[in-house]
Amino acid sequence: MTIETKVTSDGAAVTIYIRGRFDFSVVNQFREAYEAHKQKKHFYIDMRQTEHMDSSALGMLLNMRSYLGSDAIKIDIINCSPGIRKILEIAKFDKKFAIS
Repeated sequence: MTIETKVTSDGAAVTIYIRGRFDFSVVNQFREAYEAHKQKKHFYIDMRQTEHMDSSALGMLLNMRSYLGSDAIKIDIINCSPGIRKILEIAKFDKKFAIS
């Protein structure tokens, strides 16, 4: 599991790439990724290479939203596989995040 970040060229947004398993084993890496960019107003969580996510990953996404201030920022979860998208929809995350 690898978590990497990339800031857009205009500095307005950051993308957090999640590769492999998105579970409790990466809680610290994931937290560090968004806390390092807390001044940004737009985040993309790129799950193109995410193979699996569990309930702790759902909790991490909610913690991120809470830490950054849910009304002040935009978080888009992008490039989800059908399986990941289904998990997010069952958990009603499509009501809290933009998912594509």
